[in-house]
Amino acid sequence: MKKFLNEFKEFAVKGNMMDLAVGMIIGSAFTGIVKSLVDDIFMPVISIFTGKLDFTNWFIALDGNEYATLDAAKEAAAATLNYGNFISGLINFVIMALIVFIIVKILNKLKKEEPAAAPTTKKCYFCKSDIPIEATRCPHCTSELTK
Repeated sequence: MKKFLNEFKEFAVKGNMMDLAVGMIIGSAFTGIVKSLVDDIFMPVISIFTGKLDFTNWFIALDGNEYATLDAAKEAAAATLNYGNFISGLINFVIMALIVFIIVKILNKLKKEEPAAAPTTKKCYFCKSDIPIEATRCPHCTSELTK
């Protein structure tokens, strides 16, 4: 048990737990933004192409009765299979994945790659030790190096 507590302490102290907490908070806020984007902007446009259908009212009442809206079915305490909500959730997921992909792509473009540093050492041809690049004699095997 003591080993477990020490491992947990190490995990928490390294900042992993704080990184995870910050990621969860940002993720939940981002989900709210994307949900609003889908519900308030994309779904009305999609409903134009689908004949102004409201996905939230796509459901099957499992009691065999027909209800005009999902709210009416819920009011009657009927069990429902809400496949319209699933379709809406699927569209939310696809749009969220697309937005995250675009953000990562933009961030990767903004990230400047540092040029590779010029080498400061080379290998001795005889003993294969690392030596300074300007060296003319190997300090390990004393071999004379030619250019």
